Amino acid sequence: MCEYQEKIEENDQKINSCTLNEKLKNGTEILKNGRPSIPASRPIVLTFEEALALTKFGKFNYYLIFVCGAILTTVLLETLGISFVLPVSECDMELTTQDKGILSAIGFGGIITSSHLWGFLADTTGRKKVILPTLLLSFTFTVLSSLTQNFWTLVVLRYLNGFFVSGPSATIYAYLGEFHTVKHRSRAIMYASVIFGLTCISLPLMAWLVINQQWQFYIPVIDVVFKPWRLFLIVCGLPSFICALALIKVPESPRFHLAQGRQLDTIETLQFMHRMNNGKNVERLHIDRIVEDVDVVTTPKIDFNEETSKIGRILHSMKVQTLPLFMVPHLKKTLIACAIQFGIFASSNGMYMFFPLILNRMANFSEENPQSRATICEILSATKINFTEAVSRNETLDCTSELDVSAYEHTLALELFYAIGFALIGLIINRLGKLPILFFILVGCGVSALVTLFIDIPILAIYLYLILLLCGLGVTVVNAATVDLFPTNLRAMAVCISLMMGRLGSVVGANIVGLLLDNYCEVAFTLSGSSLIFSGILAFFIPNVRNRTKEPETVNVSMAHRPSVTSIGR
Repeated sequence: MCEYQEKIEENDQKINSCTLNEKLKNGTEILKNGRPSIPASRPIVLTFEEALALTKFGKFNYYLIFVCGAILTTVLLETLGISFVLPVSECDMELTTQDKGILSAIGFGGIITSSHLWGFLADTTGRKKVILPTLLLSFTFTVLSSLTQNFWTLVVLRYLNGFFVSGPSATIYAYLGEFHTVKHRSRAIMYASVIFGLTCISLPLMAWLVINQQWQFYIPVIDVVFKPWRLFLIVCGLPSFICALALIKVPESPRFHLAQGRQLDTIETLQFMHRMNNGKNVERLHIDRIVEDVDVVTTPKIDFNEETSKIGRILHSMKVQTLPLFMVPHLKKTLIACAIQFGIFASSNGMYMFFPLILNRMANFSEENPQSRATICEILSATKINFTEAVSRNETLDCTSELDVSAYEHTLALELFYAIGFALIGLIINRLGKLPILFFILVGCGVSALVTLFIDIPILAIYLYLILLLCGLGVTVVNAATVDLFPTNLRAMAVCISLMMGRLGSVVGANIVGLLLDNYCEVAFTLSGSSLIFSGILAFFIPNVRNRTKEPETVNVSMAHRPSVTSIGR
């Protein structure tokens, strides 16, 4: 009987295994260099966590983190890039404030309606099989949307863009996390978010370089005057195409393969990672079998009648895949994650969509009234434009074709703050835990939203507004917690469902802000701040959120084996 057991904790469950010396007794020698010599008749059987640890952390992981971070950036560019287009396209598309709210939210509407589908497909067909084609399709609809001149056609195309960009937006967290051990998982997700934060700096820079140009040309075939804001839409979608190309050579998640019972594919993926991380000249990683540890639970096979239609089978499978999330023991985790994501997205994306517009109007107000002091809401009320009334009176509107430089500068500052915030969270998340970080972010940003209402110094009000928008830092922390809380066969679906509720918050937030901004601005900021404070309090109820990731004891399992699968303690 083993006298020592290595305890691997994950999701409040333990796998008990013997030490290396105990494992290698009875016919196994330990060589001078510490590497065991195992008879060919004894198969090498490891848990997934042990096998994954053997691949080391190297070039493959860095490449994957960078690509996944870039994919997160493409999602932001596709969904939030429209916020720079709205102020400069209002006359070309004859947009009212309500129309702008619709265009701001419709992409998230597409994400909401497809998140469930992509989560199901990611958990049943594969993470990469969802991410790769949806990136290409989202780019296609972005290009088409840049060529339309009809408001409702633009709405439909932006909806379809959101429908497909939803695929990588949620699946990427599960995909990235499953290539990493418990020790590195949260950090890998946070480092991808650092890449996301750094590359998001390109959004205001691209907007400044592209939108503030004076050229235009006519395309007679489709009867469209092509202007810089149309080119900017294409530029925002181009990274989707580039990321799809970068992902072609990356394999499917090994943990997904294992959950599907594909032992050979799992081992081949781990061997590919090992070669990438350690070089082609190193000894090949020898594994005969991967044991399904507590994190890997296969979804039960469903038997259908011959008369059941294909659509019926898909819907029933989605139901079977989703119901466990809303049943014990996962119900509490699902509801809390969904509620927090809803609150964060309603404030971060709902308020961000009008950020360039608000900054532009504040800059114009300051130029016209250099000695005046006013709050954000007072400025918005004084500078509102009623397009419908102006047209009915045959008045000529002074349309905005360029954004003030300050709008780009402050948006750039926001992206820099995000990059720094993600980097800082990545460094401290394992030491402090997720709870204090999440609570500080949400409550701090919520209080900032409420204080903004009373500040009549424009520059100070703008930076308080920036702090409010930093609540989006909490999204990645919640996603990291969600990835840790759910088993592999439910993980992508859990992240998709929680982010689906978050995107619903974006739709609700964008439309509420669009309706309230001109006449009831104070209500919009109050709702935003209150929802963030409530979400911060709700974070205390996330299961195991107080736990910190401990550095596991170093145990050399590089060539360890077990005589049988059934001997492993659960």
